[in-house]
Order: sequence, then C-alpha cells, then structure tokens
Amino acid sequence: MYTPMNNTISAYQRVGIETGIESANPHKLILMLFEGAQEALAKARMHIQHNEIAEKGQMISKAIMIIDHGLKASLDMNAGGDLAVKLQALYDYMTHRLLVANIQNNLEIINEVNKLLTELHDAWKEIGQSSETQTAINAAAI
Repeated sequence: MYTPMNNTISAYQRVGIETGIESANPHKLILMLFEGAQEALAKARMHIQHNEIAEKGQMISKAIMIIDHGLKASLDMNAGGDLAVKLQALYDYMTHRLLVANIQNNLEIINEVNKLLTELHDAWKEIGQSSETQTAINAAAI
C-alpha cells in the first residue's frame, strides 16, 4: 500500500528540487548547478573511499553533465566576451580532469575540481548579493 521510505524521501526531494527550480531566477539556477556538481563530487569521493566503483562513476558522470550541459551551456558567448571564453575553457578543463579522476579513482583530482567549483560558486553568489543590494538601494531611492 505504501512505498518504501527511501522512495518517499526521494520523491519528496524531487518535488523540493522541482519547486526550487520553478521559483528560481536565472542567477539562482546557476548557483543550484554549482551546488549540484559539488554534491555529486562529494558523493563520488565517498564512493571511492568505500570502493563502490559503479556508483563513483555515476556521480562523476553527473558532475560532468552538470558542468558541460548546465554551466558551460548557459554561457552567453556573445555578451560574455573574454570572460565567457575563459569560463568555457575552465569548464572543459574540469570535465577533462574528472574523466581522468574517474579512470584513476583519484581523490586529489576530484578535490581540485571541487575547489574550482567552490571558488566559482562563491564568486557567483557574491555577484548576486551585490546585485540584490543594488536593487534594494535603487528601490529605496525611488
């Protein structure tokens, strides 16, 4: 009659994520992509430590998909100019490094890519906060 608890929790999490996506602005969506890739890498590290090779591969593949089909695909190469070109190259580098990490079960490479994602996430978050502050200042001035 009832689904197993894991299925219920999983369904609840999916609804939470879908709700977050539906209500998020473009800036928040990029933050969610960074966080999703970081979460996948954290799980990949855990799977390597537990010698769970198939699961490790799935999590690294998930991180690669987020980086390649989410973050990289969201770049506006026309409006972004040199910064977009450099970010595209960085995302390509991360993807390549994760492929190597997957083959070698290399935690150091996963940590390297996670550090890059963290730095980009934090910078992107900072941009959003300064943008929100400026919007509030502009609204107060009206």
